[in-house]
Amino acid sequence: MNGKPCCTPARAASGLERASAGAGIATAQPAVPLLALAGGTFMMGTDSDEGFPEDGEGPARPVRVDAFRIAAAAVTNAQFAQFVRETRYVTQAEALGSSFVFYLQLSQPLRDEIRHVPAGLPWWLQVAHACWQRPEGPGSHIRDRSDHPVVHVSWHDARAYCDWAGARLPTEAEWEYAARGGLAGARYPWGDELEPGGQRRCNIWQGGFPNQPAAGWLPGTVPAQAFAPNGHGLFNVAGNVWEWCEDGFGAGRRAQRGGSFLCHASYCNRYRVAARGSNTPDSSASNCGFRVAADAPA
Repeated sequence: MNGKPCCTPARAASGLERASAGAGIATAQPAVPLLALAGGTFMMGTDSDEGFPEDGEGPARPVRVDAFRIAAAAVTNAQFAQFVRETRYVTQAEALGSSFVFYLQLSQPLRDEIRHVPAGLPWWLQVAHACWQRPEGPGSHIRDRSDHPVVHVSWHDARAYCDWAGARLPTEAEWEYAARGGLAGARYPWGDELEPGGQRRCNIWQGGFPNQPAAGWLPGTVPAQAFAPNGHGLFNVAGNVWEWCEDGFGAGRRAQRGGSFLCHASYCNRYRVAARGSNTPDSSASNCGFRVAADAPA
């Protein structure tokens, strides 16, 4: 399993990132209430051999986090739509005219039309006009998914939303502290067992990845507040959508956390709380979103 790339493709450098960032956007009040966390010292990362050494998950080490606030859930389509209505913001996927969509989210005729496939990730297709409003490209819409996390947002798009909302992206340390929900050293936000008592606790791949989804399950997002929250009140910090963080991750990349609906133990088990992902800051895909954070009140 080590050495396998993350399940999200990177866009070729566009040169658009600075031009499309949210300069001059008026600040609003945060669109959702933020949970106040007292902060403290916790063990960040893991020494487990489940991890990916090249991702820098380990070693487990004590990290101090100051008091901060963080959203209970990822930013939803409804919340992002409010931002766009008030600012007329254009996402990078819209400006560039395409974004990446997992192939089983597309109709067969649309799949047959697309020729560009990212190297090493053949299950991703670059779909013309796919964007946050049209998650699966032409003919799709978010009208029945207002409570799902917004997707097809780049790191720059997420930062622009934060500027408008009077918020910011969480640091990786803040994200992991919050995602652990007070459980020291646990593999998942709820403990060490993936499905305690046989109950699903997150939206990750069901069936054989990447071509054989289980009967009754379709690859895609679920509502941002699906499943039970963790001990700190956060929803879906494992699976559903990758969440952008503020931190850098190597040259030209930004950190992502949490995994997505495409994660599966047979390929990418990065839905563990210690796991790390990354992508270039102008990349977007049908499994990439974000949640907001903020400093503690003075």
